[in-house]
Amino acid sequence: MDPVAFEIFGLEIRWYGILIASGVLIGTILALREARRIGFDEELILDLLIWEVPLCLIGARLYYVIFSWDLYKDNPIEALNIRHGGLAIHGALITAIIVAIIFTRIKKINFWTLADICGPSLILAQAIGRWGNYINQEAYGVPTDLPWGIMVNGVKVHPTFLYESIWNFLVFLFLIWYRKNKKKEEGEVFLLYLSLYSFIRFFIEGLRIDSLMWGQFRVAQIVSIIGFFIPLIIFYMKRKKS
Repeated sequence: MDPVAFEIFGLEIRWYGILIASGVLIGTILALREARRIGFDEELILDLLIWEVPLCLIGARLYYVIFSWDLYKDNPIEALNIRHGGLAIHGALITAIIVAIIFTRIKKINFWTLADICGPSLILAQAIGRWGNYINQEAYGVPTDLPWGIMVNGVKVHPTFLYESIWNFLVFLFLIWYRKNKKKEEGEVFLLYLSLYSFIRFFIEGLRIDSLMWGQFRVAQIVSIIGFFIPLIIFYMKRKKS
């Protein structure tokens, strides 16, 4: 499939960008609906989004460049060229959390309330965005003989983008159910999002052939271990305190 959707005055508009933008738009609509439902100021969601979108893009790129520096050390200016690929979701998530913490302190609002509003939107946006990897023929796995494998460069491989997209969508449904039907402490929805996403990412990363590496270790697996256990510990502490 052609990764270029169309051109405007010679500028290529790629499906990957369209899918990411669609995920952000749909996620924003859902977050605004939830804010309205619980009586949270919707303008704060939009104010946060103005900061999150560009800074998370920078964070995603910076994370990728740091762990792929050998690709850019001889031509550092190329690190600015995101149209050639290289955005890491973990970099975006870390940036998103930092920005949200600063934002909530400045606005004097509860971080966990805001995080619970946004958690399901984030995982749904990730589920949508992963299809951009399929169109770009990237983020796939090792060769496989399984019937649902996809052909890339003449080789049948694990569609790891599909595994993650399906899991993310199921997590989204679970979080929506949990948010509406469970008595909970503030922050639990967001903490479950982090932990459940990290759980599957650890295993999916083991199948991928394009992992960012730190020595002999896959960076995403290290981050996923942290992202799985730390939220569960905070979750337990919140429940114990209540």
